[in-house]
Amino acid sequence: MSLNKNALIRYKTIDKCLQNQYRQWTLEDLMQACSDALFEFEGKENSVSKRTTQLDIQLMRSEKLGYNAPIVVYDKKFYKYDDEDYSITDIPLTETDINVLTETVSMLKQFKDFSLFNDVSDILQRLEDKIYAEKSNTQPVIHLDKNESLKGLHFLEPLYQAIIKKMVLKITYKSFTSRDESSFLFHAYILKEFNNRWFLVGRRKKTAPISNLALDRIIAVDFDFQAEYLDQDFDAEKFYKNVVGVTVNTGLQPRKVELKIDRINAPYVLTKPLHTSQRHIKTNEDGSIIIHLFLLENYELHRLLLGFGSGLEVITPERLRNEMKANLKKCLEHYE
Repeated sequence: MSLNKNALIRYKTIDKCLQNQYRQWTLEDLMQACSDALFEFEGKENSVSKRTTQLDIQLMRSEKLGYNAPIVVYDKKFYKYDDEDYSITDIPLTETDINVLTETVSMLKQFKDFSLFNDVSDILQRLEDKIYAEKSNTQPVIHLDKNESLKGLHFLEPLYQAIIKKMVLKITYKSFTSRDESSFLFHAYILKEFNNRWFLVGRRKKTAPISNLALDRIIAVDFDFQAEYLDQDFDAEKFYKNVVGVTVNTGLQPRKVELKIDRINAPYVLTKPLHTSQRHIKTNEDGSIIIHLFLLENYELHRLLLGFGSGLEVITPERLRNEMKANLKKCLEHYE
């Protein structure tokens, strides 16, 4: 048991003692009560010193813990709450507390389909009730980007279970480029989130490369208990090190990409790099910058670069520069 948890037990014990107005409490009485409480939780002797109890009372009186407990001394030796109805468990939430809890609950509820969150569902419900009771026309200060209508989220739980239990999946799938759905076995290694979408990462068979399936394109999920699971020590950090997004073209090698970012977009790119490999090479006289990336080209990278429009120029490699030029010409045709 950590020291912080010991301290919390002592605070709650002192609080419980001082709520009992039918007994007089000396410092020694509070010391003994705290020692007994710690023994009950830890199962071993843990004598609380006089100095520790005095510091606990001092902290409870202060604003450091948010208690501001009205602990007073009377007859020069007895302790009590000046307010008979006071308890550290009844402290109202501050506006900041409410906002933080609101956003935390909102974030956790996005994972409600995961079984590992079942144990905290009751806690979340009580938190929501507490927040609702405490709120008085307060607005959240954090807005989380989420897509409530995203399809496939109900598959998170069975897919998660398949991964941790190493079960072979039978997936019915229909990609955006396919006219018909298809069914196949899939050996899943991780679930990955990117750009507010979820992907299942694994391989179809031993000789197949690692691939990803968008959960919103999955039609049905089943299990094949007869098939042998292709176990692999999959290192997601290493696998995705040289890419933006989720698409890894395993036949290619990472290469340097040189970009020119205009003056307006330069501060954004410098403070939020396009990739972990980003290096600032120089700043030009007009305020534009030259940066280098070292990564694999993929669909997500092209989408990212095109999103800058005229604010970005691909200098090298030549093939990527030509692809960007062709894409931008097609875009221009829509407006001619």
